[in-house]
Parts: sequence; structure tokens; C-alpha cells
Amino acid sequence: MKNTIIVTAIGSFSAQAVIEGCRRMGFRVVGCDIYPAWWVVNSKDVDVFYQAPYATDQENYRQFLIDLCRREKAGYVLPLTDAEIDVLQAWPDREKELGAILCISPHDAVTLCRNKKKMEDFLTPLHICRPIPGRELKKVMEEEGPAGYDNLSYPLVMKPVDGRSSQGLRVVASPGEMRLGVELSKDMAERYLVQPHIQGRVVTVDTVRDPGSGKVVCVARRELIRTHNGAGVSVFVFRDHGLEEQCRAMADAIGIRGCVNFEFIEQEEDGRKQWHFLECNPRFSGGVAFSCMAGYDMTANHLRCFTGHEMEAAADIKEQYIARRYGEYGMGEG
Repeated sequence: MKNTIIVTAIGSFSAQAVIEGCRRMGFRVVGCDIYPAWWVVNSKDVDVFYQAPYATDQENYRQFLIDLCRREKAGYVLPLTDAEIDVLQAWPDREKELGAILCISPHDAVTLCRNKKKMEDFLTPLHICRPIPGRELKKVMEEEGPAGYDNLSYPLVMKPVDGRSSQGLRVVASPGEMRLGVELSKDMAERYLVQPHIQGRVVTVDTVRDPGSGKVVCVARRELIRTHNGAGVSVFVFRDHGLEEQCRAMADAIGIRGCVNFEFIEQEEDGRKQWHFLECNPRFSGGVAFSCMAGYDMTANHLRCFTGHEMEAAADIKEQYIARRYGEYGMGEG
């Protein structure tokens, strides 16, 4: 049945809002996660649940999805985490082999989003936003040798060029600390990017774009309290025409289809707000439910971009504080 959708990683932060959005669109929802059902509360909210292999085990993960699409006669697959998207976007014949539509942006857009240096190089000449300038650490070493560490401005931020959810991000205070880190980790020397350490509040903008109609809708929020891996727990949803225009222009330039999230660092300069662009995550943000609560259904409108339905116009977004809390659920006897 083509109204069946497979939603992956249903233990992730965005999953509950996504499952609810799928329901509003009339889908039968098949959920999967790397953990067993009795560890994942959202397994209670889907029609069928399957335990999945790790996406990093690429061949097994792809075969799992092929078998699952056939077994459940799924028409759509909606991945929720970067690890899964990395595997799926690198799969040349993914939709043909799955027999289903993969609900993510096109290959070229995802590839661009998943490399922070390529994204900076792409956006800088367009003068759409203010990307945070970065240098690849391996190029610093190639061009200047170990002495190049002394020429960098400290403190600085180091992060994997293809990193996700703040994994591997660190603030480095001195050349000595930099040398020690590189000596301890060969991976750091090969994969890391160095950027200025800009202090400020993180701003996330959930952005959904329908290439067919040209509609782009943005909902911005300041992240007031965040988890260690960058998920907002307490936020303020706000409106700013200039910031929203930046995100619309970036979504058009990158070729986004469906919902992504742009992240910025917000500073005040000469009494005006300025936003330094951090990255684009080609998936739902962990806090996409905040945008839905503020007045725009990001999850259902993401699906409209893949099902041939018309995406809704921007609603009356209400500026407000929203906070998340956690609860306990009985998952059955052991």
C-alpha cells in the first residue's frame, strides 16, 4: 500500500513530531530503530516496529530497508539522522532498489550540506549570508608545517568537516593544545576544520522548500538551553524578515527539497542583530516540534514536497517561549 511510510531512528528527538505529521497526512507508519521496541517509547505510536542494523554497516542497512519496503509495501522512506542520510545519499540506485520515494533533498544538495568547508566555499561568493570562515587543518599543515599552528588565532573552534550533532567539536585555547590534540589523533589532522571562536547564542531556522511551487517557509528560534549534542530544550521562537530571507535564498541556491535546518550564531553589532552561518543539516532538527507548536506544520509540509500535494503557505507564526520536558513510560515487564 503506497500510503505506508517507513520512518527510521524513531528514538531520536524529532521522531514524535514526525510520526504525528505522518498521521496527519494519512500515512500508515512503520517505525524502526537500532534499539529494541521496549527501549523506545515511540514504538508504541507506530503501526509496526522493526529493529534495524546500524547505518554504518552499509550493506546490511541497505538490504534491511529493501526487505522492509517490500514486506510492508512502503511507498516512502523518511530517515531522521545524519548517519542514515550519509549512507542513503551515497546509494546510486536507492529509489529503484527500494521501490519507494526517499524523502530527503537531492544528492548534490545533501553532499554540499554534509561538508562544512564546501558549503562555506559555495555560499561566500553568493553574498547571501555570513559564513564563518574556516581552514582545513591538513592544509594548514601542508602549507605551513607545524609552525602554522602558531599563526592561527586563539581561541578557535575545531570540528570535523563532515561532523554532526556537535560530535568532535572542541574549543582550542593555544598552539600547544592544538599540537597535543593532533599528536593524539591522526583523524583530527585529516578531517578537521578550524574556525574563529565566535561567542553568541545559537539560532536554528527550520526551513521547508517545495521546488515545484517555489514556496519556502522559515521558522526561527533562539536556543536558550541545549543538550551536549546540540538539541534545544528551551527556546524562543521569533520573527526576523532579514534572517528568513537569508534562509530562503540559501534553500533556493542549495536546491533543498523538503525540510532542513540552518544554524547560526547570533551576535549584536552596533545595536543590530547579526547572524554568522554555521551549517545546514539536511534533515529535521531535533526541535522541529517547536516550529509545529509555533504555528507551522513542518513535518506534514515536508511530506507534501514528496507526495505531490501543495505545500501550505506561511502561517501566522507566534513569537513565544517553548520548553521541552521528559516523561517516564512503562514499556512492559521484563
